[in-house]
Amino acid sequence: MVGGVFVNARIVLTVAGVPVAKGRPRFTSVGGFGRAFTPAKTRTYEERFASIGRAGMIGRDVLLGPLSLVMHVRLPVPKSWSKAKRQSALLGNTRPTGKPDCDNFLKVVDALNGIVWADDGQIVQATCIKYYAEEPSLTVEVQAI
Repeated sequence: MVGGVFVNARIVLTVAGVPVAKGRPRFTSVGGFGRAFTPAKTRTYEERFASIGRAGMIGRDVLLGPLSLVMHVRLPVPKSWSKAKRQSALLGNTRPTGKPDCDNFLKVVDALNGIVWADDGQIVQATCIKYYAEEPSLTVEVQAI
């Protein structure tokens, strides 16, 4: 469930389970004032991600300077798919081209601000790879460059 491996200025963090992309902020009016808030599902996932980040960084300082990030989004194969289509997906021949978008998955790394790096503005290079897998998860590889 929790994975954190640190090698030199590189860390790999894995969140097991179906990946959750950052949801759009919701708005409400309280006492005549508009207020934005993050959906509960996103907030819970970000808290879990932050917890895994803290565990992976035990005894380490936050990374400073420019960073490269590679995100692997392993999504579950839809249950309604035929055996042949399922097999194609697991072999990488069929890829998830629908929602959620990679950019929304990348936004969940905000949860690692102040934990893995000082600020996500340090990420100067990012790659997001979506594919189907038997065991859904989200893995982030961060490397100092």
